[in-house]
Amino acid sequence: MKQNMGTIDQIVRLVIAISAAYLYYNGTLSGVVGIVAIVVAVIFLITSLVRFCPIYGIFGLSSRKS
Repeated sequence: MKQNMGTIDQIVRLVIAISAAYLYYNGTLSGVVGIVAIVVAVIFLITSLVRFCPIYGIFGLSSRKS
C-alpha cells in the first residue's frame, strides 16, 4: 500500500471521525443514522492512521505532496 493521503486530508478525516463518535455517544445521533456515522468514523480513522485511501487508489488520486 503506497501512501496517498496528505496531512490536511488526514487531519480532516480525524476531526470528522472524532465528531461523529462524539455525536453518537452524546446521543445526538441514534438509530440507523448513528450506526452509519460510527461505521464511517471507523473507516475514516483507519484510513487516516495508515494514510491510504482505497477510493483514491482506485481512481489514481493522491492528496499527498510529491
